[in-house]
Amino acid sequence: MPAASSAPVRSTPSSLKRPPAAERVYTHIKEAVLDRRYEGGTLLTEGDLADAVGVSRTPVREALLRLEVEGLIKLYPKKGALVLAVSAQEIKDVVETRLLVEEFAARKAVPASPQLIERLEQLLEEQRQLAEAGDLAAVAVTDRCFHAEIVKYAGNEILSRLYDQLRDRQLRMGVAVMEAHPGRIEANITEHGELLGAIRAGDADGAALVVRRHVGRVRELVRGEDR
Repeated sequence: MPAASSAPVRSTPSSLKRPPAAERVYTHIKEAVLDRRYEGGTLLTEGDLADAVGVSRTPVREALLRLEVEGLIKLYPKKGALVLAVSAQEIKDVVETRLLVEEFAARKAVPASPQLIERLEQLLEEQRQLAEAGDLAAVAVTDRCFHAEIVKYAGNEILSRLYDQLRDRQLRMGVAVMEAHPGRIEANITEHGELLGAIRAGDADGAALVVRRHVGRVRELVRGEDR
């Protein structure tokens, strides 16, 4: 009688399964809002979204409810979902919160570890490459990661969690600024280099000053998004 094969039976890992339909719709809409493929003032319908993602309307409704809670859209029964524009008040609130957190973190980053310096150098180079490629959404993500690394290094978990809550708004505003002011891309990279230089030199006051100038310009540049 032939011996039974000892070869292992291969199974498909659960990690390879597709995300639930509602999660796919949620990701599709959120990414499109953040990188401004769905701009403020756009009316989204359940039918169009269902067709775009290839699902039924039920998971679309679930995803839209979740996004309304996050403040990215406003639901109108029997009409659809309106993508909310960035308001002047939101810009003001985000900038003020960023200044409070990031100035504190810039000071705390001094003296910096070699690991932090290396990570910031890496992110700065990534931002340069993405800018050359013209990928504004990716530039915004890398821009935000640069600041988030400094905030995380400050070691205050409460402030880090608060800063994480600003992520979506920062990304959306970042893309808006770069689309409206293309010259700002190179200016951001230059200012990140100045911030890195101050941190590397152990200049806490200088680092905080760069942050104040750098973040403060956002409020002026994004005001055009108010509708």
